[in-house]
Amino acid sequence: MFDIISSLPHIYRGEKDIVKITSGKKKSYADISNIKIDRVSSSFGIALHMHQPTIPAETDDLQAAGLISNLQYMLEHQNIGDNHNAPVFLKCYSRMSDFIRGLVDEGKNPRVMLDYSGNLLWGLEQIENGEVLDNLRRITTDKKYYRYVEWLGTMWSHAVVSSTPVPDIRLHIRAWQSHFASIFGDKALGRVKGFSAPEMHLPIRPDVCYEYIKALKECGYRWLMVQEHTIENLDGSPIRRTHLPHRLIAKNSLGKSEEITVLIKTQGSDTKLVAQMQPYYEAKTREREDYEGRNVPLFVLQISDGENGGVMMNEFPPKYTEVFREVGTEGVIAMNGSEYLELLENAGVEEKDFIPVQPVSQHKIWEFVRGYSVGASDKAIEKIRERDASFNLDMASWTNDKNWVKDYGDVLSPINRLSVEFHNRFDKDEIDEQASSYKEALLYLLLSQTSCFRYWGEGMWTEYAKEICRRGMAALRK
Repeated sequence: MFDIISSLPHIYRGEKDIVKITSGKKKSYADISNIKIDRVSSSFGIALHMHQPTIPAETDDLQAAGLISNLQYMLEHQNIGDNHNAPVFLKCYSRMSDFIRGLVDEGKNPRVMLDYSGNLLWGLEQIENGEVLDNLRRITTDKKYYRYVEWLGTMWSHAVVSSTPVPDIRLHIRAWQSHFASIFGDKALGRVKGFSAPEMHLPIRPDVCYEYIKALKECGYRWLMVQEHTIENLDGSPIRRTHLPHRLIAKNSLGKSEEITVLIKTQGSDTKLVAQMQPYYEAKTREREDYEGRNVPLFVLQISDGENGGVMMNEFPPKYTEVFREVGTEGVIAMNGSEYLELLENAGVEEKDFIPVQPVSQHKIWEFVRGYSVGASDKAIEKIRERDASFNLDMASWTNDKNWVKDYGDVLSPINRLSVEFHNRFDKDEIDEQASSYKEALLYLLLSQTSCFRYWGEGMWTEYAKEICRRGMAALRK
């Protein structure tokens, strides 16, 4: 049987340590930025999402197989399907360091935001002795380069929030922070203030969204990237000023609310738009606008996979270099998300000034709430569904036709059982988070919730999830 204890990732640092690193409102980028916002006519930003799931696939015997990165499996089985792309994927995970350092050394002013899942970070620690992470460390910790690069936090195991048991949301957020700090250091983690949700997902169900935003705020995040069609104005109308920051209001059934700044990714063909640097060309057509009494530059934002598809593999590198040999520090320029928000704040535009919004469809829900009480929003949802059977809460992600719950009971049932048993054991009393029993059970809990085990439907990916849940239950019985 596979022994996991000797190779556990660093996902369980003490809460007090993480709070000390991530709390506070100190600016991370404004003081080191080389941009004067009054000299900016418009701006843009791009983010690259990178992920590879962890799978039990070291041998043909699923129950005896070790946990390895799917990327490692692809590298070892390049004759199967599209696995021949594995060496290119590996290069894609590393190459932004080469692009950034090369352009900065030329005297240019590049920008990029990076979103790497915890699964991928763990896999990269194991592949080629961590050479990819060594390369990324150069642009993450070196003062010469790190102002050009912003890392975004995410759910450690690429879990879709609305189909993740609520008590586990915070576990994913903290696990990623702990893991990132173990690789790149505490100072680098202290600069991580933006959050990129797996599948660009935003929970619509009010009580879940409230707990999600509450967890993000408690974990020190200042802003969240959202997809344009996943939010609405408080009166239910579509948002209109997509290139300006907004203020997401997350309210629960008891009337309590949490707020967080959101930056909006507009709709479109993600990889194609980023690979061809469309945000830059769109920004060139935009001008400054008045926003709450201040004249400010707009921010055109896109995120895409950083490795998937021919356009990202082949078209992105030369186009990225071409654009950043044109872009300077005035006029149409690039900024990262936190840099943009911090410079706006320096110019007198703060979060309280931003347009308030809520998750899409919530206006309809609140119309049916007759008073704040436990379960009030769920009762309202039931009333809506009595009138409209098509009303759906599970599709507010990068696409509006992907349901992350329906028809996945085969996987979600064991995931939910594992979560219940985990919290039954570890939530009652003070626990030692450094104990091997806790570490092992936490790892399997987080791994079981990886979105890939549902995205690809039935077959081996579903079996991977069931096997991980089986191991998690076994770990809890130790």
